[in-house]
Amino acid sequence: MRSLEATESGTKTILIVDDVPANLEVVGRHLENHGYRTVVAQGGQEGIERAGLVQPSLILLDVLMPGMDGFEACRHLKANESTRDIPVIFMTALTDTADKLTGFEVGAVDYVTKPINGAEVLARISTHLALRSLRLRLEAQNTQLLQEIATREQTQEALQRSNTELEQLAYVASHDMQEPLRMVASYLQLVADRYQGKLDAEADEFIGFAVDGAKRMQNLINDLLAYSRVGTKARPLAPTDSAALVDTVISDLRVAIDESGARITRGPLPVVMADTTQFGHVFQNLICNAIKFRGDQRPEVRIEAERADAGWCFVVSDNGIGIAPEYFERIFVLFQRLHGRREYPGTGIGLALCKKIVERHGGRIWVESVPSQGSVFKFTIPRTPDDGS
Repeated sequence: MRSLEATESGTKTILIVDDVPANLEVVGRHLENHGYRTVVAQGGQEGIERAGLVQPSLILLDVLMPGMDGFEACRHLKANESTRDIPVIFMTALTDTADKLTGFEVGAVDYVTKPINGAEVLARISTHLALRSLRLRLEAQNTQLLQEIATREQTQEALQRSNTELEQLAYVASHDMQEPLRMVASYLQLVADRYQGKLDAEADEFIGFAVDGAKRMQNLINDLLAYSRVGTKARPLAPTDSAALVDTVISDLRVAIDESGARITRGPLPVVMADTTQFGHVFQNLICNAIKFRGDQRPEVRIEAERADAGWCFVVSDNGIGIAPEYFERIFVLFQRLHGRREYPGTGIGLALCKKIVERHGGRIWVESVPSQGSVFKFTIPRTPDDGS
């Protein structure tokens, strides 16, 4: 991979792969008129070879080409270490959803339809170059952080600085995105309400995709804000009746509980020192996950607490689909998902949020599970002289 400085300085190079010379000429001239440097290739194999030599910033790849088509060429590019991180945008006249999904499955980040719209292709290129630049910046920051840790000097300070910057970045980015996304979502919903059924089936499907995408983005932003606020918007720890708190959470989730037919029970729970709002999020996420990842049986969720050496250990058990042991650590990492969105919706932030909240309270969280036999989530909260226990 090229250095961050090399990627962000100077003119960006775009590789255009198309078997029609006229297309190469039109697209290449348009990009060069807007400040890009272009390299062309008239076929999949030639495109692979030139990508390895030139290391472009982005690749525009035609799908329908003789010999090696665009899908196969993209597979080769993503299998090669030197080219796998280069964003690929497909140029295609194919409008079938299955073809578009195939493009994403082989590694493309986006697509533009033929005939090419100049403004659209510029906008998509700009977006994905910006995303790549941000990713490279984050990778560079991570490398720098690892180097600081390796020196064993000011390790804790470096970690705290990085976490604070990332929290601020997540908060600012998510907060600033709220209003424009709310407007997009509102107008998309208006289009759906006004024109659903008045256009053809494909238009209805596209509108549905757009509305669903906007809703998922809103959920993601809300979860990111909650995650970033664990440290920045936290309340002081105070005596908290966890039994009353769990009852409130169950009441708030009554609609989801009734729809799923779930049975939620609890044992006696202690008074602990906690941030009531954050502590409630932990129980809410664990109960929601138990309902979401249910098996064929009626969901059964049990919440208990037992004394631990230095505090309390809360136990949330269910009879759901379970988790394989190799994923016990991964599920607590931000944006890590074990299932596709069509199987189980979500943002992949919930358990990472639980982990961050529990650690902020001085405890730890883990899972014990057997696939198809349910899961048991456990987390500890330290006892203090003020918690009444």
